[in-house]
Amino acid sequence: MKKLFIILLLISGISYSGFAQKFAMVDMEYIMKNIPAYESANEQLNQVSKKWQSEVEAQLQEVQKMYKNYQTELVFLTDELKVKREEEIVTKEKAAQELKRTYFGPEGELFKKRQSLMKPIQDEIYTAIQEISKEKDLSLVFDKSSAMSVIFVSPTLDVSDVILTKLGYSK
Repeated sequence: MKKLFIILLLISGISYSGFAQKFAMVDMEYIMKNIPAYESANEQLNQVSKKWQSEVEAQLQEVQKMYKNYQTELVFLTDELKVKREEEIVTKEKAAQELKRTYFGPEGELFKKRQSLMKPIQDEIYTAIQEISKEKDLSLVFDKSSAMSVIFVSPTLDVSDVILTKLGYSK
């Protein structure tokens, strides 16, 4: 009987300590959309991306044009000229793919531009989240906009507006 009582006491003590932790939730999309610097940085990225995309598409269209010309002139070309034209087409296509990779690859110019524009904004937000977490003694802060599987979060746990206020973007 004593052992059962002690076990129940331990289980209730452990479960009680689990409830002592404080949680909060933020919506990073909501926060970002309410920061004007983020919107302007996003617009800059879109403009640069469109410009670079048009450059890549222009090169790929040139490759297609070269290939169509090659197809129409194929019967008139000598074997030597056929090989030369095919090499030119392949070289031009590789150059277009390289340009695409340079602009849009994992370590490409768009990635670097996004890092330089967005990282200061994100760092400012994360610093504010850390400060508020310390002030409110929060153990864990969830991002509601990420792909985690949260079915319901009480609006009282949402500290997104508090973070915006701390950053100076209150409504």
